[in-house]
Amino acid sequence: MASSRSAGRRTRVHVVSDVHGNARDLARAGEGADALICLGDLVLFLDYADHSRGIFPDLFGEENADRIVELRTARRFEEAREFGARLWGGIGTDRAAAIEKAVRKQYAEMFAAFPTPTYATYGNVDMPPLWSEYARPGTTVLDGQRVEIGGRTFGFVGGGLKTPMRTPYEIDDEEYAAKIEAVGEVDVLCTHIPPEVPELVYDTVARRFERGSRALLAAIRRTKPRYSLFGHVHQPLARRMRIGSTECVNVGHFAGTGRPWALEW
Repeated sequence: MASSRSAGRRTRVHVVSDVHGNARDLARAGEGADALICLGDLVLFLDYADHSRGIFPDLFGEENADRIVELRTARRFEEAREFGARLWGGIGTDRAAAIEKAVRKQYAEMFAAFPTPTYATYGNVDMPPLWSEYARPGTTVLDGQRVEIGGRTFGFVGGGLKTPMRTPYEIDDEEYAAKIEAVGEVDVLCTHIPPEVPELVYDTVARRFERGSRALLAAIRRTKPRYSLFGHVHQPLARRMRIGSTECVNVGHFAGTGRPWALEW
């Protein structure tokens, strides 16, 4: 990865989201770029494409992972919670401690794979309080904050909105809107979740609408950034669309593709 920008040279930034344990490809994601941007979801709790991978099957086995995916995909969230509670009750240990131990193991690997410089924000399955322990020099964590890269201003807002899935970093709409407001006018608005537009929030494989942000959509219309970059929806109906003059891009499910999205100017 290039460490500095010469006068007159173009700037190239690579963007990833929804890494979900893919440390191998993450270590190469910054090659040929001046900076890497990560829009969160480093943790792999359960791989919906391969039920043998993640924290859940490591603790409870692939057969139980098959069952909980079946319940969640059918939107039988209450049954899924009850099923999960029975599993946790059967292992005789503290749930929070077991999850944190597994997450710490993944974070050690993920943060070690980040190139320099990396600018990162949280996803809805991440655990923000742990990030400061693993972010090394060269990795800047931003949430409701801005940074300049190659003469352009980038704003970052992490996390997701509250859902029946109850993932670790879900916040209420008011708190999320306040972070969007704090970022203000930027050239590139980087978030984990998309704006609340049906084509951008519908997952064609899971066959459900994920939560997008109305505050983000309003900010795009009001402040007109050049780009709105996000992830969260792994198989969206539309990966890219314009809202006014803003190019809205789902940068992709990095865990599945292993390829960063490139922005050059």
